[in-house]
Amino acid sequence: MQALELKIPPVVQVLAVAGLMWTLAVAVPSLGFTLSASPLVALVFAAIGFAFALLGVWEFRSAGTTVDPRVPDQSVSLVVRGVYRISRNPMYVGFLFVLIAWGIFLSNLVSLVLLPAFVVYMNRFQILPEERHMREKFGKAYCQYEAEVRRWV
Repeated sequence: MQALELKIPPVVQVLAVAGLMWTLAVAVPSLGFTLSASPLVALVFAAIGFAFALLGVWEFRSAGTTVDPRVPDQSVSLVVRGVYRISRNPMYVGFLFVLIAWGIFLSNLVSLVLLPAFVVYMNRFQILPEERHMREKFGKAYCQYEAEVRRWV
């Protein structure tokens, strides 16, 4: 299982899940639902998601550290300001919000089933390995940060 750790860029994972969500929605139209303002609700979730993810990228860039989560050993600083005071993984939270928006837009219950799978996959193959590297690289400072800020929100 370690062979999958930090191998697939998170953006590719999001696109894959979004594609699977669409495929499921098309394959099982009987599980569709109607939400009176679904396009507006989807837009709000997408906007929040993009904002959260972009703020995470902004903070990394401002700190001069790598944005590529597949190479956490290239991190040059521990970023704990801005949106990172709310979540240790704001980019992933943003991606989840975008996927929630997509699920609302698709208006199909079966497509929403993939959301918990995305979280589980991200935790196991992306976040846990990243956290291991951060503990090794930043030691007590990262452990303190972990104790103070939640993984997701």
